[in-house]
Amino acid sequence: MRRNVISGPGEVELPPLSARSVVLSLLLGIHPPELPVKDLVRLVEPFGVGGSTLRAALSRMVTAGDLRRTGSVYGLSERLLERQRRQDDAVHPATRPWDGDWEMAVITATGRGPAERAELRTELTRLRLAELREGVWLRPATLIRPWPAELDGVTRYFTARPESPAEELAATLWPLGEWAAEGRALLAHLARADRPGDRFTAFAAVVRHLLADPVLPPELLPADWPGAALRAAYADFQREVTVHAHA
Repeated sequence: MRRNVISGPGEVELPPLSARSVVLSLLLGIHPPELPVKDLVRLVEPFGVGGSTLRAALSRMVTAGDLRRTGSVYGLSERLLERQRRQDDAVHPATRPWDGDWEMAVITATGRGPAERAELRTELTRLRLAELREGVWLRPATLIRPWPAELDGVTRYFTARPESPAEELAATLWPLGEWAAEGRALLAHLARADRPGDRFTAFAAVVRHLLADPVLPPELLPADWPGAALRAAYADFQREVTVHAHA
């Protein structure tokens, strides 16, 4: 995943968005995630994307399987609908109060190739677990979500109560200070951004950052954790984009 670059206190360097990135960010942020081409032309114009550039990008995205086309309407493919679901979960995670229990997943499968191992690590990370040691993954048991059935054959799932202090364990598993610093830098950048392109680029970075949020219970978070502020800011922006998209 492409990272934002912190260049100094309260500063963040964001990569520019391509025509493809603008289209995907628009569609990923609205429900249902589809728009007629005439609306896409109107919405991408403030970002310096002309009509011919947009149409070329749309054609490439359909060919690549990013989008599906029905007449003049473009929508997310099934693969990217799953990405939107993950993004929605990142912005609005379903949680319950923490009672001190931790989820623990132990990888039991052997003889898997590098690609399969990498895919499994990616899936466990998406579930917001972190690796304590090779093959042992943990997180506080606060997320409301089923354990994926496809992991049953490759992992064993337990509920545990580690003896080590919970705050120390959380700090070992996740780079909380780094995540918080980047989050605060993004909020500061948003406060300064006034042009449509700058704001859009910043909010795309906010979504990427929220996807890496471990969503820990409040008692395990450092002071001044920016997660809630980032979610509130993006939710407001999402409502704004939805209204503009369907104007």
